[in-house]
Amino acid sequence: MPTNEPDQASPQHDLLLGVDVGGTFTDFVFLRNGEISIAKRPSTPDDPGRAIIAGLTEFGWSPEEVVHGSTVATNTLLTRTGAPTALITTRGFRDTLVIGRQARPDLYALHPQRHEPLVPQRWRFEVDERIAADGELVTALDLEQLDTVLDRIERTGVRSVAICFLFSFINSAHEELAAVRARNRGFNVSASYEVLPQHREFERMSTTTANAYLAPVMTNYLDALEAQLNRDGANGVRLRIMQSNGGSLTAGSAGRNAVRTVLSGPAGGVAGAFAAAESDGFPQAITFDMGGTSADVALCPGRLLERTDLVVDDMPIRTPAVDLHTVGAGGGSIAWFDPGGALRVGPQSAGADPGPAAYGVGSQPTVTDAHTVLGRLRPEQQLGGTVSLDVERARQAIATIAEPFGSVESAAQAVIDVVNANMARALRVISVERGYDPANFTLVAFGGAGPLHACDLADVVGIPQALIPTSPGVLSASGMLISDITRDAEQGLHLTIQPDATGAVEPLDSALASIDAQVRQAIAEDGYDEAVSVEYAADLRYRGQSHELTVSLNDGHQAELVRSAFHDAHRERFGFSSLDTPVEVVTARAKARHPGYEGAVAASHEGRSGEPRTAVVTWQRPLETRILPRESISASVSGPAVITQLDTTVTVPPGWAASSLPSGSLLLRRES
Repeated sequence: MPTNEPDQASPQHDLLLGVDVGGTFTDFVFLRNGEISIAKRPSTPDDPGRAIIAGLTEFGWSPEEVVHGSTVATNTLLTRTGAPTALITTRGFRDTLVIGRQARPDLYALHPQRHEPLVPQRWRFEVDERIAADGELVTALDLEQLDTVLDRIERTGVRSVAICFLFSFINSAHEELAAVRARNRGFNVSASYEVLPQHREFERMSTTTANAYLAPVMTNYLDALEAQLNRDGANGVRLRIMQSNGGSLTAGSAGRNAVRTVLSGPAGGVAGAFAAAESDGFPQAITFDMGGTSADVALCPGRLLERTDLVVDDMPIRTPAVDLHTVGAGGGSIAWFDPGGALRVGPQSAGADPGPAAYGVGSQPTVTDAHTVLGRLRPEQQLGGTVSLDVERARQAIATIAEPFGSVESAAQAVIDVVNANMARALRVISVERGYDPANFTLVAFGGAGPLHACDLADVVGIPQALIPTSPGVLSASGMLISDITRDAEQGLHLTIQPDATGAVEPLDSALASIDAQVRQAIAEDGYDEAVSVEYAADLRYRGQSHELTVSLNDGHQAELVRSAFHDAHRERFGFSSLDTPVEVVTARAKARHPGYEGAVAASHEGRSGEPRTAVVTWQRPLETRILPRESISASVSGPAVITQLDTTVTVPPGWAASSLPSGSLLLRRES
């Protein structure tokens, strides 16, 4: 193992574990006295925490702090297994969850299907109250009605309650009063003034109910995991959870703010990939994370991009998140024929149980089986150090779809081509469709399956080179190690800045001061009261527009600075600005940040991948191919080659070459 200098400013990170629970593997990156150890073991989908505890026992690790990327919130929403939830809202608005917006995602569907809301009609309740759009009181909250509604909810047995009143983001007095009365009765309460104090009643209600639906499940999971981490005499193991925005927060905060973790795992990967690319001198990066179930891609034009408008299973969720795009394309994605006879791959996945046929249990054809048939995944190389490949079983699985293609090998290549096409579309969505030329970027490929597809995708999309970090199969877990501890707060506003306004903007100053105090207090309550910095931003739009851009206000929030920052951001995003149009401020934002581990997270692969050898691998046609352990590469290697290591396999097709960088990363480029 290499010895990296420990972060002298952060001695609490001497025994730090990053763990990412994926659909197929659970990845571990353990930092101990400046040294990094990595490991993978099969996930346990029925209880993700079981794989974590089993891994710690198996590897003999005793961390002081665990940073965990969790899929619990996402899977709970997708499988509809959250806590039964009731909704209390302003009279006349209980069906907002069903009415939604006029957007029709399946415009030409003859029989469009809509998902049922998280809260069924029988558990949606109304009370008399009304706050005006300017925050003035119109109708006082009827406390007698509220108590009657709480009585009815108690009789249903529902214990989780979402409260969302009209215009509470301007004046939260009624919601605060209702939340106190509900909590005094023992309900788990998510109130919109705490979860999402912003305009747009549908998105605010949807996000608040999602938090109420997720919070009990997330809290139970994290409490159980914390108890297991501190069993057998262990004391004070601190558990942090990745947020969707690439930062982390304590387990207690994550339980209460579960909706902020819906992209927990992928966010760690983007953070880790961008850090690796930036350190190697490639800040213009497109990150590509392909695991066992899905592929996540993100554009990083010299910085991490954030967004606040997520959609999970047709549910709008407003929360700060890394701006990424996900498709159902992973190593476990199943190949099948649609009714028209076309070959499809995914989004259904074999997952960890039963897994691809090559793992020895499953029988359906998957992407992993296709790579095994073509010889790109080597039977002599255990995946993740634990899974041996069954070549014959993989051939039998691919043979079930081989008839139209004439041979098992041709069918396997067709599976690879289809899944590459799916992922190439995703790469174009986040680059070409936003006005960015992929030729100006470096593809950073990671995840267990990402380096298998890096060169193919770069060819298809027009990206000149691909970067493979030192430990790509566990890069999401590595990203969690370096994640800052963050807390966010927002405040809705109705504020217009005229084209000729200068100087301070009092309502904006007041809002920023208020949420600055909120995030500082929140991060201090989590135990991080030193080395805290606060960043400011606002959601802005031109008068007459219906959607906003989030713009940094770190350079100041005087009127002229706000307008200038927005004009620049609008010009970059849409190609024009309107200097004479008033700018509206609809949301003020603050983010408190405490730095995470700042050392290197590269691990050695010495002695793990065997000796160099040759084998026949199919690249459109069978070719004699070098099989090289990654630690043996010190100069440039021309394709065809297959590079093996503990946590992934890197393919270098004919016409490409791989070279080792001083950091240990591999740079893949087309040969002249």
